[in-house]
Amino acid sequence: MLMIPQEEWQSLHDKLDRLIAMVEKTRTGNPGKDWFESDEVREILGISPKTWQNYRDQRLIPFSQIGRKIYVSRADLDAFLRSHRIDSRK
Repeated sequence: MLMIPQEEWQSLHDKLDRLIAMVEKTRTGNPGKDWFESDEVREILGISPKTWQNYRDQRLIPFSQIGRKIYVSRADLDAFLRSHRIDSRK
């Protein structure tokens, strides 16, 4: 049996709910969407604007910039998430 403090469990549950909502929104909103704006990336990753700025400064996720607008491709976001995957113990 694995014991997790209530606060950590709730935090994990909330993040999972946000991720599920984003996946559902993407599927129903525009399934062919290939690019995400900064606010969408932050929502998907559950990060603050400052953390998102740090990710860009450190070049952790490739992005495109047109004027003041920043875009991240679906493929690059998927690759970032895969590279930070933690496999379960079996």
